[in-house]
Amino acid sequence: MGAYILRRILLMIPTIFGIMAISFAIVQFAPGGPVEQVISDLTNQGAGDRLSGGGDMLQNAGGEGAYRGSQGLDPEFIAKLEKQFGFDKPPLERFFTMMWDYMRFDFGESFFRNTDVIDLIAQKMPVSISLGVWILVFSYAISIPLGIKKAVQDGSAFDVWTSGIIIIGYAVPSFLFGILLIVLFAGGSFLDWFPLRGIVSDNFDSLAWWQKPLDYMWHMTLPLITLLLSAFATTTLLTKNSFIDEIKKQYVTTARAKGLNERQVLYGHVFRNAMLIIIAGFPGAFISAFFTGSLLIEYIFSLDGLGRLGYDSIVRRDYPIVFATLFIFSLMGLVVSLVSDLIYTWVDPRIDFDRRDV
Repeated sequence: MGAYILRRILLMIPTIFGIMAISFAIVQFAPGGPVEQVISDLTNQGAGDRLSGGGDMLQNAGGEGAYRGSQGLDPEFIAKLEKQFGFDKPPLERFFTMMWDYMRFDFGESFFRNTDVIDLIAQKMPVSISLGVWILVFSYAISIPLGIKKAVQDGSAFDVWTSGIIIIGYAVPSFLFGILLIVLFAGGSFLDWFPLRGIVSDNFDSLAWWQKPLDYMWHMTLPLITLLLSAFATTTLLTKNSFIDEIKKQYVTTARAKGLNERQVLYGHVFRNAMLIIIAGFPGAFISAFFTGSLLIEYIFSLDGLGRLGYDSIVRRDYPIVFATLFIFSLMGLVVSLVSDLIYTWVDPRIDFDRRDV
């Protein structure tokens, strides 16, 4: 197992390098880089001019003005902007400098926020952690018992009507359901029971200790319900189908023949094998819950988390934040995938990764 872990760790290096290299190359051709953003702000150009045509290095035929909209600006000022954003160096040099800094977990400073990138990520992390942790806990706490019960009662009335609810929940986009909840319960056209923004109230620090968790859950109720609607659907159906497949196997018949009751068969024999497919999907669910799945929800409920930070940075072309979050998310995804494989061996000791290729 030690050799397998070492190989996986070593494989992370070229994987992350490839992800960052492809992303960096794409960005070089993306229109409306940070220099053009500043020029556009200075010259009061619209967003359409800002994002149209040719990227950072749009050369004019006469050679005057390296960027769209830079005509009439002092070339020395443009040169200072390029140096400020690092565009005075060749792309390859910028890329390898960036990767060397990232290897030392030095993510630099935001172009437009005048703050270290790591500090910005730390500021936004509590919102994403709040959403991610609770979604994972609630979705798995609901999905696994529900999936097992549906597998045991396959074809029953309970299985049919819960499947209907699950399919509807999976089919309805979460952001539409979030808007519906706002209309119904957050001061829309009906009730005004829940707040519209933030994870705590403005007077949170002045609340009594017992009021703080209540205030926190009051703010998190609607976002969590919105995300849970679709989060538990896939896991529930995977759990059900996995248990049905295992229940039909010969070892279950043998266990029952030995006199074991249904609970002993399900949780002593079937559970360990059936949960392998759930564990396989955990890394994707982890990354999605923490970083990608909550972007629209953060906007709808005015939550200032990592998803919103990443989106705003892409729109603003704040490349240090864009690449830093990409690097961190990619690294976390690879680490969680490795942890998932290690959990495999804990759930089912028959699995030996040392006997197969990575």
